[in-house]
Amino acid sequence: MRLVIPRIGVQTSLVGVGLNADGTVETPPLRGDAPAGWYRYLASPGEVGPAVILGHVDTARDGPAVFYRLGELRPGDPIDVTRADGIVARFVVTRVVLVAKVDFPTADVYGPTPDPQLRLVTCGGSYDRVRHSYRDNVIAFARLAPSR
Repeated sequence: MRLVIPRIGVQTSLVGVGLNADGTVETPPLRGDAPAGWYRYLASPGEVGPAVILGHVDTARDGPAVFYRLGELRPGDPIDVTRADGIVARFVVTRVVLVAKVDFPTADVYGPTPDPQLRLVTCGGSYDRVRHSYRDNVIAFARLAPSR
């Protein structure tokens, strides 16, 4: 699969991610050139339900990563996902939010939806140097665009 987001210059392959032993969602490798990760236990992009794609904002060693500019997306921006079957699912951004990790909207991101939707998730906000982690998440919500 492949993800293209023209506004923020993203063109990346997608790797499947699952769950860690502790039940948290896996993330792609922590490298600046790492692809984004599609959470394989939910919908495939374009199918009914939320398709969730995770990517790093940056790395200490490599600097900006695949979702470095995710917070720049605006409602109406297109997002294309080329699926494994070759079908291109075009989504349109509906909103972008910055939320504290302690207030992560799990049901809004991973919960069922009546139609094909997409969520893009990365870290954001201020960096906690003690925990070596960002305090917030940037989440872009999108819906499947009407057929042309």
